[in-house]
Amino acid sequence: MGNFQVIGIDLGGTAIKLGRFSQDGTCLQSLTVATPQPATPEAVLLVMVDAITQIDPDNQTIAIGVGTPGPADATGRIAQIAINLPQWVNVPLADWLEAKTSKPTVIENDANCAGIAEAWLGAGRHFKNFMMLTLGTGVGGAIFLDGKLFVGQRGAAGELGLITLQPDGPMCQSGNQGSLEQHTSIKAIRRRTGKEPAQLGVLAQAGDAEALTFWREYGKDLGIGLASLIYVLTPEAIVLGGGVSASFEFFSPTLKAEINQRVMPTSRAGLQILPAQLGNSAGMVGAARLAWQKIIRN
Repeated sequence: MGNFQVIGIDLGGTAIKLGRFSQDGTCLQSLTVATPQPATPEAVLLVMVDAITQIDPDNQTIAIGVGTPGPADATGRIAQIAINLPQWVNVPLADWLEAKTSKPTVIENDANCAGIAEAWLGAGRHFKNFMMLTLGTGVGGAIFLDGKLFVGQRGAAGELGLITLQPDGPMCQSGNQGSLEQHTSIKAIRRRTGKEPAQLGVLAQAGDAEALTFWREYGKDLGIGLASLIYVLTPEAIVLGGGVSASFEFFSPTLKAEINQRVMPTSRAGLQILPAQLGNSAGMVGAARLAWQKIIRN
């Protein structure tokens, strides 16, 4: 498989990121296109197929992996639901892409893809038991137990952002109220402050008191949510990715203090809390890794 290549795709609510990858995870070319609005399955498929042609004009790639914003089924064929995309219910995306491209295709939840990438080449590579949270438009999660991604009986496990933080908090599109996502996602930060996380990061860097206070409160909320997850899973590490993790230095002190206060030492001995290392490309890197695994299995 020396010079074979695969395509990794990260399907998001605002952008679709594609990369052409070699087997060691090197990105040979990447492309970002806008997600069509409204992002119906048919509209997204057309944009994706067009982008695949652009990134692989000579048809060098042998497989495709896709990360979608919601749970895939256990076989990696169907996008069961995508909370932030309209009309996405049981969309047979792998079948559709295979029919259009003639390349074997596998799909997986986007946070699971990011976790797979961090486990392969990033902050998770030294741990067999860790969990990742993606602090983005929503808050996704991925769980690794004994070196393997845990997806549960039907593929939907690890929705770490949807646990309850405040029973009567803001409504979540999942149907839950006051979920961790409703306190720690980019959307939640906008709602709480009227600002973008990146702006708040720049302000905090400049010593702005209000921004620094916000990040301290953010760390506290995230720590409260993580405490529940630590009691259940006792991971060796928690990796925090997604756009909000750029401000890790400003929220990690209160996050760690909250965890130390709430979690018994026996449940957190040796626990490391780390920022993700692969940034914005994690989703497509993990999707590419899945495409390689599919080829090797076949």
